[in-house]
Amino acid sequence: MAQYRSMSEQATRPWTKPIIVGVDGSESSADALRQGKRLAEALQLPVEVVTAWTWPAFVEGAGYFGEWSPEEDARTIAEEAVKQVFGSEASGVTIRIAQGPPAKLLIEASEGASVLVVGSRGHGGFAGLLLGSVSSACAEHARCPVLVVHDEKQSA
Repeated sequence: MAQYRSMSEQATRPWTKPIIVGVDGSESSADALRQGKRLAEALQLPVEVVTAWTWPAFVEGAGYFGEWSPEEDARTIAEEAVKQVFGSEASGVTIRIAQGPPAKLLIEASEGASVLVVGSRGHGGFAGLLLGSVSSACAEHARCPVLVVHDEKQSA
């Protein structure tokens, strides 16, 4: 026999999956993280920061740049963004560093998310575009609601 929950039970915790926020070190992604924090606080959900990294196109792998590690750079970027936005109150925040194209990784992460939050423009592409390629791809293909955050300084 099926179990049913009352409307009030459903309304108290409609979402239980984390808020996923794409972070690339840009000011737009910091704005996205601030909005993700606000959403997470309002919905009482954890935040998961996703930062993607890839080897530059002309490099075949480790060793070419000596001790430089794009994965460690990505981790530093994510950790600094979390520290900037959350300060010492970063409980409930996890960081995922993954190798691959940012849009693909964020779309995959969206399957386990309540909401995916991305900035409107990151470090790639043309700075003058109103909506970047990653945010466009996420808005079109994500498996959860997507919040595209525009530059807070321009909207003030």
